[in-house]
Amino acid sequence: MTEPIHKGKDLPSVWVIHAASGGDSEAMEQVLRYYDDYMSRLCTRTLYDKDGTPHVCVDTHMKRCLEIRLIRAVMRA
Repeated sequence: MTEPIHKGKDLPSVWVIHAASGGDSEAMEQVLRYYDDYMSRLCTRTLYDKDGTPHVCVDTHMKRCLEIRLIRAVMRA
């Protein structure tokens, strides 16, 4: 049976998620890599400098908070 594909990306297999929930750091890294683009989009903000020029950037603090929450959720599974 082939692995399902979501928006052009292979979903992490059940075994990878199971290994990540068991504490396997490489498996957790695969899960984090899968969700990296999505979390970056969620954390994209428009900031303005002193002149009022807009700059689009990723809020790294918010992204790290999302990563921590994902790790906690996977570890609870």
